[in-house]
Amino acid sequence: MSLGLGDALRTTGAVRSFTDRPVDDATVAAVLDTARFAPSGGNRQPWKVAVVKDPAIRQSMAELMRPVWHEYCGANAAGRNPFVLGQSIDAPPVEVPNALLDGISDVPVVLAIAVDLQRVAMMDGALGTRPPVVGGASIYPFCWSILLAACEHGLGGVLTTFLSRAEPGAVPLLGLPEHHALAATIFLGEPEHQATRLTRRP
Repeated sequence: MSLGLGDALRTTGAVRSFTDRPVDDATVAAVLDTARFAPSGGNRQPWKVAVVKDPAIRQSMAELMRPVWHEYCGANAAGRNPFVLGQSIDAPPVEVPNALLDGISDVPVVLAIAVDLQRVAMMDGALGTRPPVVGGASIYPFCWSILLAACEHGLGGVLTTFLSRAEPGAVPLLGLPEHHALAATIFLGEPEHQATRLTRRP
């Protein structure tokens, strides 16, 4: 199903459940080939993508993400905003099932997105008054373009940063190069349900 730009922007929600239809390598390559036209500072295109197929690596990724998910759920249960400024809160983790992590072996496509920090202009990196954020402008448009490009092929997906909180454990798993940060993990596949309308604040 091919959507017009306006429809794609208004209906590309987070998809966390997929059919069992496989997604072939040519389709993944086509999605990434389109997404590479995303803007980045200085047109440096500082991204690297790992297409994770090995079931053992996928399971290890899920094991790294699961405690982060439980901590996230614990913060929500306590009525707190999780990980503000990257900090944990004084609330016990809550073990809530996560179908996406529990079934990671069956997700059609798992992508790990890294960014080369030596090719990003971190304009707010020396302020010292808050954590830097604007460097994300050189990587997250690419991530979002992956999700938009997937729509053209009848696919949906979700971007998560849970694994980034466990980056030290993910580095050897993914072969993350020196000076790279794990910006996102993206899951793609044919949606079990395709949203036709999203709810947002005015």
